[in-house]
Amino acid sequence: MAGLGDVDGYEGTAVVEVGGSRFDVQVRLRGHFQPIDGRYHWYGRLSAHEGLDGVLGSAKAAGVLTTAEGSARCELSEPDPSRRYRVTGISTPPFRTAGATAGPDAAGRAAFGADTASSGAVGPGAAGPGTGRQNATAPAPLPGHVRVAIIGAGLGGIGAGIRLRGAGVTDFVILERAGSVGGTWRDNTYPGCACDIPSHLYSFSFAPNPDWSHSFSRQPEIWRYLEDVTDRYSLRRHLVFGTELNRADWAAGEARWRLQTSRGELTADVLICAAGPLSEPSLPDVPGLADFSGAVFHSARWNHDFDLARKRVAVVGTGASSIQIVPEIQPVVHRLMLFQRTPAWVVPRRDRAISEFEKRLYRQVPTVQRLARLGIYASRESLVGGFTKRPAILKAAQGMALRNLARSIRDPGLRAKLTPDYIMGCKRILISSDFYPALCEPNVQVVASGLANVDGNTLTAKDGTSCEADAIILATGFHAVDAPIADRIYRADGMSLAQSWAGDMRALRGTTIAGFPNLCMVIGPNTGLGHNSMIYMIESQLNYIVDYLDTLDRTGAAAMDTRPGAQQRWCDDIERRMASTVWTTGGCVSWYLNAAGRNPTLWPGSTIGFRRATRHVDPAEYELIPQRRGTGR
Repeated sequence: MAGLGDVDGYEGTAVVEVGGSRFDVQVRLRGHFQPIDGRYHWYGRLSAHEGLDGVLGSAKAAGVLTTAEGSARCELSEPDPSRRYRVTGISTPPFRTAGATAGPDAAGRAAFGADTASSGAVGPGAAGPGTGRQNATAPAPLPGHVRVAIIGAGLGGIGAGIRLRGAGVTDFVILERAGSVGGTWRDNTYPGCACDIPSHLYSFSFAPNPDWSHSFSRQPEIWRYLEDVTDRYSLRRHLVFGTELNRADWAAGEARWRLQTSRGELTADVLICAAGPLSEPSLPDVPGLADFSGAVFHSARWNHDFDLARKRVAVVGTGASSIQIVPEIQPVVHRLMLFQRTPAWVVPRRDRAISEFEKRLYRQVPTVQRLARLGIYASRESLVGGFTKRPAILKAAQGMALRNLARSIRDPGLRAKLTPDYIMGCKRILISSDFYPALCEPNVQVVASGLANVDGNTLTAKDGTSCEADAIILATGFHAVDAPIADRIYRADGMSLAQSWAGDMRALRGTTIAGFPNLCMVIGPNTGLGHNSMIYMIESQLNYIVDYLDTLDRTGAAAMDTRPGAQQRWCDDIERRMASTVWTTGGCVSWYLNAAGRNPTLWPGSTIGFRRATRHVDPAEYELIPQRRGTGR
């Protein structure tokens, strides 16, 4: 097994069988056990080979990869500019593994050495069994102290690491509870998972990807992109996998954060929380659900071991995940029952394959891709007025959605169930061209009511409708308005961030919080969007965080604490601007709102305005905490 950093791997000769042919190749592979879904994921590159070009070209194909250490089924996908083909697999890999690197509970996973691929065509990236061997080694040790500790290795955490390195800050660690980078794009492996922001806009501005295969990227491709940028910017040395934050305490006397993790303790001058708002699934409180006699799983924790073929399946929820799942599983299930509390506005998905000519053009003339990205950004940004100031602007789009509904759903009863009674944009606008057609199939029933009770395998809706089911898929979203990570972060007096917020998240410029010095949040309160790419907002916050560190160095302060008055003025301005938005006036109840009816999730303005507001830190908004003696700084 080659030494490839802090994950398993293999580098050397191999044989790949694809399309009935065998090819001798050189490979470089990596892999990790994923505690979130209980499976082993591996990936890498095959050396350029004319024979593979002749068989595959730019297509994807299934094959079998055999190394000196094992053999496994795999998927081969589009080549990079050097004609090296990407190879991925799920289940036991074709090399020896180090199960202990997956985290503290990995040793007890019986599925580690078994075939855990989904048995129906309803799971992306599934692969068959291999013959790899388990070889336990100790995980990399935690550092004792770092300048910056980052929580989470999703888009926010990886972006933060890249920006820190670009600013000359190398004394940092990224703590990730799972076994790989990727965040929500690692965890959500449900069938049909894809992004609803165009591909060229859904990537870091400093790390474009000229090889997107479609105008709207699929989950495996986005995950691969994050793995690739992690390698491109040399972040592996900073990553510590299988390490979950249990508690973070601000030690005022030392002016640093003391972190307790699942693998030990460390301290940090600055804590960047990039856990993300889509990291913890929200589960409905339905009587009897825990005693359901069949399979139950959340869309973000997809059970690839459960075969949905010929089963009676209930899907709870009609949000962004549900409309992607339903068309994928409808053809294979015996019966599908969709429990819908509130219908969504759905517009057609204008998706297409990106041609090889375009990819070559983007690789050879990067300016062209930057212009394409700018055009997509500008078209999206032009919608901001309809969301934040004049919802009537969205009427044209609402009419298009109604025409799409009328064309797709001929049955007047079903069409009535699917017609929203609130202004478009009040809840998240969904994009799909196959959701409505799937609902018209004879094996689908739409229940226009929420799930109220489960008794054995009988499901009853709030309107009294009952049905039998073998499996329940909970497409019920995430804890977006209460940030569960807040229960683990404590200020100097022992009060947690969750207690400080008391159910109402607030922060200065979406990033720093009064009473919690040197804590920065990525995708914090009121940074979400209804119209454009969140990566733009993340990059804006990262600019602010880098300037925060520069301000500490420039002033000689050990820490900065947000002034309560500055935070209050910022939040009061957001409240004033939120009053005219469609999220307030649109006549719906959405996941954007907390229990008090306030919107702590979305930004009520343009992304340009947020970029301007986070360009530089204003020291007047902070109390500077001087250096403490005896801290070694």
